[in-house]
Amino acid sequence: MWEQLWTQLKAGQPHHVLYGIMLGVAIGVAARLLMLRTDYRQYPTYPHGRIIHISLGVIAAALGAVAVPALYKKDFTAITFLTLAAQQFRDVRKMERETLDKIDSMELVPRGSTYIEGIAMVFEGRNYLVILSALLTSLASLALGLPFGLGMGLLSLLLVYTLKSGKAVSHIAKAEIAEVKVDGPDLFVGDIYIMNVGLTSNQELIAERGLGIILTPYNPNGKATLSNLGQRQAILFDLSTILGVYRDDGEPALVPMAKLDMRDGRLAIFLIPQEKDATKAKIIVEKVPILESAVRMPTEASVNKEKGEQHG
Repeated sequence: MWEQLWTQLKAGQPHHVLYGIMLGVAIGVAARLLMLRTDYRQYPTYPHGRIIHISLGVIAAALGAVAVPALYKKDFTAITFLTLAAQQFRDVRKMERETLDKIDSMELVPRGSTYIEGIAMVFEGRNYLVILSALLTSLASLALGLPFGLGMGLLSLLLVYTLKSGKAVSHIAKAEIAEVKVDGPDLFVGDIYIMNVGLTSNQELIAERGLGIILTPYNPNGKATLSNLGQRQAILFDLSTILGVYRDDGEPALVPMAKLDMRDGRLAIFLIPQEKDATKAKIIVEKVPILESAVRMPTEASVNKEKGEQHG
């Protein structure tokens, strides 16, 4: 496929084919750079992790940009190349999952398997967005001209930016700072029981440095999502990563915890941070991403819809 295109270009074929491919590759790489960010989670790592993902982005952009002129020349093997690319990106997802699993075992507060699967899924999906951006840009360039290709490229970048991030905890629940109370050996966040703390030294430390937040879901969907253990672990991981965690290995009484109030579905979060700042903690919790694997929508079930219609 590549040799045929290069031969056609050297033989004096219109240069707009080459320009269309180059524009498609440029837009695809720009889309990958737009979606690539090393944040408080320090993943992908800098610089080597980022180099890996940028390189994959260049490959994805080239595949998407070249597919259109190849199909114009009735070279239908281009579809085979896209299929092989999809297989490679699935392997990327597997690689990310295995890498994060190994890293997670060394964390004082782990991400959890649901969070890891979400990150791996995102990295695979973003390569497909790169292919789509490059393909649409190349198609518009070859069919309508370079100005239309540039316009399509900018629209695809806008689409990529829109899809870059999903919903956060603030969309499904209200976060409130709550008092951490130690009543003898019993630990409470607000009125929600967390655990039993046996050692007096731990009780005093928790009373002094403990921080509590209560999440109140807006609807049954939010209640079901917050009850997911993976979503809870993601909240604890983000809090511990940004604020730090005041504990060492082998101290179970100081481990951050998230417990449900079984009566109304509220979620109580307890941790002992290095930096005790309740206002900052509340903002962090509200910005924790909703994991796709943790989303539950019981109100969309047909049995619940029928029940609502009957009451209506």
